[in-house]
Parts: sequence; structure tokens; C-alpha cells
Amino acid sequence: MFDSIGWGEIIVLGLAALFIFGPERLPDLAKDAAAGLKRVRSAVTGIREQVNDSLGDDMPGLRDLDLRKYHPKTFIRSQLLGDDDGPTVHRGSANGATAASAAVPAVARPRDHATPPPFDPDAT
Repeated sequence: MFDSIGWGEIIVLGLAALFIFGPERLPDLAKDAAAGLKRVRSAVTGIREQVNDSLGDDMPGLRDLDLRKYHPKTFIRSQLLGDDDGPTVHRGSANGATAASAAVPAVARPRDHATPPPFDPDAT
């Protein structure tokens, strides 16, 4: 519990509490703090049981869930650059009436950097 606090700091805090609250009130404060800690622990246990009851069989799947893949930057990158058959790019005139305006998947072929990207007047 006290991984980052050494025994010297704990003794200093205890002596400071003794000087601040006095020897008469310190035992009562320690009892109140222990009772409060027990109430907090029982409340957390109750909340955990309610979550386990409401989620049921889905809880083990949620524990194994990797939340890093839902970071906005990662999520958008995976949605835009995914390998699935996503949106298509229409090439040709603005109304799409030419014969060269066949639908080409957005990830069908890599584009070299010398040619400009396709322009879609409907998207802008």
C-alpha cells in the first residue's frame, strides 16, 4: 500500500498528526478513518458485484479488451486505412457520365507521389 512512502515519512506523518490533533482526539480519528475505509471498501465491493451481475457472461471479454485500439487516432487510422471493401472512389467528370468513371476501390492500387490525388467535386 505504501510503496512510494518510506517508514521515515510514515513516522513523520504520525508525529505531525499527534501534534495537530493531540493525544486525546487521535485515537477517535483513527477509528473514524478505519470505519470510513471499511465503508468505502464495502461500497466498491457492492458496485463490483452489481457490474458482474449486470454484465454476466460478457465480463471476461471486457477484461481482455485492449482499450489502446480505441484511441481516437488509432481508431480513425484503422477505419480509414483498413483492408476491407470500404468506400469507392469515382473517377471521371463531375457528373460521372464518362466511360472512365468506373468505381475503383480506394485501396486498389498505390499512387506514386508525382501524380496528384483524385479530386471529387461532390466531397468538397
